[in-house]
Amino acid sequence: MTRLWPRSLAGQMAVLIALSLFVAQAVNFAFALRERAQFRLAQATRPVATRVVDALEREAQGRPLTRERGRIRRVERNAVPPGLERQAEIARELHDQLHELGVEAGRIDTGVRAWTAVDDARFGRAGPRGGGPRGFVNRPTEALLIAIEQPGRGWLSIVVPWDDGGGMRIFWRLFAQTLILYAAILVPVLWAARRLSRPLRDLTHAAESFGPGDNAAPVAVRGPDDIAALVSSFNNLRLRVTAMLEEKDRMLGAIGHDLRTPLAALRVRIESVEDDTDRARMADTIEEMSRTLDDILSLARLGRPSEPPTEVDLAALVDAVVEDFRDLGKDVDFPETDRLPLRLRPALMRRALRNLVENAVKYGHTARVRLDSVPNGVTITVADDGPGIPADQLATVFEPFTRLEASRNRDTGGSGLGLTLARAIVRDAGGDITLVNRAGGGLDATIALPRVP
Repeated sequence: MTRLWPRSLAGQMAVLIALSLFVAQAVNFAFALRERAQFRLAQATRPVATRVVDALEREAQGRPLTRERGRIRRVERNAVPPGLERQAEIARELHDQLHELGVEAGRIDTGVRAWTAVDDARFGRAGPRGGGPRGFVNRPTEALLIAIEQPGRGWLSIVVPWDDGGGMRIFWRLFAQTLILYAAILVPVLWAARRLSRPLRDLTHAAESFGPGDNAAPVAVRGPDDIAALVSSFNNLRLRVTAMLEEKDRMLGAIGHDLRTPLAALRVRIESVEDDTDRARMADTIEEMSRTLDDILSLARLGRPSEPPTEVDLAALVDAVVEDFRDLGKDVDFPETDRLPLRLRPALMRRALRNLVENAVKYGHTARVRLDSVPNGVTITVADDGPGIPADQLATVFEPFTRLEASRNRDTGGSGLGLTLARAIVRDAGGDITLVNRAGGGLDATIALPRVP
């Protein structure tokens, strides 16, 4: 579903102000139409009422209503033809006007028809401005027929010019006014909002890109005081976090050095053990402790790798890892693959792939490695024929020091850091690792890497 509400501060402010202006203009338009309708009603009824009263006074003085310049005449029946558009409001308003002027009228009928040449003659020739009948700038397009019943005396028939109310003119005038308001208000508001949101965007980008080893310049402190204070606080926070990470690296280096020294001394001392079985077990334990220590230090320092990304042939890298296992007599298969250049940290990626292949041959006895090129990236799939992983533990096996109790336990070796370290390395390269149980048995571990320009 398309998101209609904008995410940016400038967009939200623009939408809110645009909606407010629209509501204000809609209310203004409603009031304008109402005032226009009232003015139109008064303009159509008051002159007619006054003219009717004057005509009746002249008739009472013995001056019969002939054509009175053709505007008011007395007829025997309703002169408004049926089928014309009626104006009930004008009839009611005119009835009230006549009542206020002391003229009691019966039924009042109205009808709107087109303006004709007869109406031109009735209202006189064109006025001095040349637009239409005298008194009109433009020739009317419609005429309003009014029939006023006087009980016992017949009907009074009146024809007056009829204005359509100028509804479209009002609409376009208000529309132009709205555009002017939008241009006068929204443009400065958008400029101010963008000025406010620019430091926030810079802060967001800096926060998203911040990570161990980030040596980017501090975010420029600008904008209003509260935003500038926020940016300044972030810069100070980044300095403190960077200092803590550097201190952590120094501490881990010291720990690694302090632990490797007694491990090396133990290797020397076990040579004096006469029992070959005990000596071999001690050597395996020391070797396992060394591998675990290396994994822990590698995982802790992964965010600040010393190896720079370089363009390597991924097919050759995978083949080299597979050959290492073949030299150890492991059943690992990798079909010949065309050259596939990719930019990454080769030593770290070899370690991640080695962990997956080691798990495959350890728990599935065989490993089949496949390298595929996909849109916008590549995939490395390591398949084994082992028992797989329970579906509810496919995600938990990536957690540090997690070992499965069934087949992947302490007895078969491993510190529970292999998958954790492999996923951390792949994610540092912008990719990810997924584990999928095959329907026929076995597990597929897939590394997905993007093609970074």
